[in-house]
Amino acid sequence: MTELDLRLLQYFTVVARHGNVGRAAAELRVAQPSLSRQMQRLESQVGARLLDRSARGSALTAAGKVLLSHAEELLRAAERAVIEARATTEPDRLVVGHTGNLVVTPVVRELRRRHPEAEIRTVAVTGPVADGLLAGRVDAVIARLPLPDDGLCLDRLHDEPRALVVPVGHRLAGRTSVELADFVDEPLARYGDPTVDAWWRVDPRPDGSRAPDGPLVGALGNKFELVAAGEALLVLPQRPTSTGFRDDLVAVPIRDVPPTPVVLATRSGPPSPLVAEARALARELLVH
Repeated sequence: MTELDLRLLQYFTVVARHGNVGRAAAELRVAQPSLSRQMQRLESQVGARLLDRSARGSALTAAGKVLLSHAEELLRAAERAVIEARATTEPDRLVVGHTGNLVVTPVVRELRRRHPEAEIRTVAVTGPVADGLLAGRVDAVIARLPLPDDGLCLDRLHDEPRALVVPVGHRLAGRTSVELADFVDEPLARYGDPTVDAWWRVDPRPDGSRAPDGPLVGALGNKFELVAAGEALLVLPQRPTSTGFRDDLVAVPIRDVPPTPVVLATRSGPPSPLVAEARALARELLVH
């Protein structure tokens, strides 16, 4: 069986990304001659030359390209294996994440009551939910779909209707509800993630047509500014009140689009006792 040092494999992915051993060594905080020797060791383990070295840098050989195509998945699989192995123990620590305006407090409060000796923390998750879970930075996250299901376990809790956010003076602001046809030609603010963007802008539409593109903005507050300025509209979860955002905006329910599922996302595989209990409590306390 071929022996492969995962540390060398990680070094290799950094060298491949930079195309230069010197820059890779600076990122990895190792000496350049040492990193060059490590790459030679990896080539010896693989049994093939992986890098074409020249004064201009280090380019991947055909063998190097093949190895790189598998290396990142191998590293992720190793990380998941360690996380799942740790989950079989009796941990006294749990990190619960929340996104948007979703509330996970009832679950956390009950866990703390049942396990006063455990360290149970909550954090706001601003980056990709899957990345935080698979990297072990959080153990459970309440979030809205769409989310990738590869490597995740998703417990569906409830659904949220979607609403169209428009400026107060907009032609649709006084409506009690709207349909897609009512704003078919209106540009909608876009999200950076293609899957998330397609869901919230309903793109493509049921008839196959594409949603008009609006500005690409990362921060939610900036999207509100765009809507208030009349540059784009926005589709978001419907809030309990008719506005729910700010005084110069109105949220109008959309009748003919499916609601957005709210889930508790955890890593797939055997859960730790605290994670299993958090999932059960979420199904008990957050389903409505």
